[in-house]
Amino acid sequence: MDPVFKALADPTRRLLLDRLREHNGQTLRELCERLDMARQSATQHLDLLERAGLVTVVRRGRERLHYLNPMPLHEIEERWISGFDRPRLRAISAIKNQAEEYAMTDAPASVPTYVYVTYIRANPEQVWHALTDADLTARFWGHANVSDWQPGSSWEHRRVDGSDAVDVVGRVIAAEPPTRLAITFEDPADLGSPKEPSVVTFLVEPHHDIVRLTVTHESLADMDMFHGISHGWPAVLANLKSLLETGDILPQAPWEMSPAHS
Repeated sequence: MDPVFKALADPTRRLLLDRLREHNGQTLRELCERLDMARQSATQHLDLLERAGLVTVVRRGRERLHYLNPMPLHEIEERWISGFDRPRLRAISAIKNQAEEYAMTDAPASVPTYVYVTYIRANPEQVWHALTDADLTARFWGHANVSDWQPGSSWEHRRVDGSDAVDVVGRVIAAEPPTRLAITFEDPADLGSPKEPSVVTFLVEPHHDIVRLTVTHESLADMDMFHGISHGWPAVLANLKSLLETGDILPQAPWEMSPAHS
């Protein structure tokens, strides 16, 4: 945790995290403009935040988009707060958040892209297999993801309760084993409607002797969907990590990730 505390010790880096919390997925130019900061200085701070795992960089063409990654802060919270006075702290936080809501303007906010990063003690081929094998997804996700995983093919998110009901459908946009899988993600009831589906991209990258898995969920319909997947993806990926590292999922029910959470 030393790199995290070092990164957070600098007020400029904390300000960069604040700006990403307000508007995630900014380019270096956007961050510099908002903070009136030189590009070289901002780059140095962002590089340190990225090494600490507090910022995730996703490439879009020639641009580098910066996203806040809350996982290191969550680990700190779990170590020093969760076992102590969490109920009282949650009550205080709820009061504070409600007061802030009253102070907000009525201007509509755009729906941000959701980005989540996890590190798995496995190789890229193992992670790819877990993401695309129906039997393995049934174990860690509670649904079987069924497809031939060829670009242009359809895929289905099928229940494993014996009903074979399908909660999510989509098509494969890109499949580059074992590094990148991009799929559309929508409710079967929306098929044929003018509503654009959201898009999920899995990026599997070697990181020293482990794997860095970045999940990007974009083109979300609304903030309700954003909040729903913000609870869903961490649970799904924690189960995936546990399955690959220990051979079993976490002792809890798999999260049912679907557009219905929106």
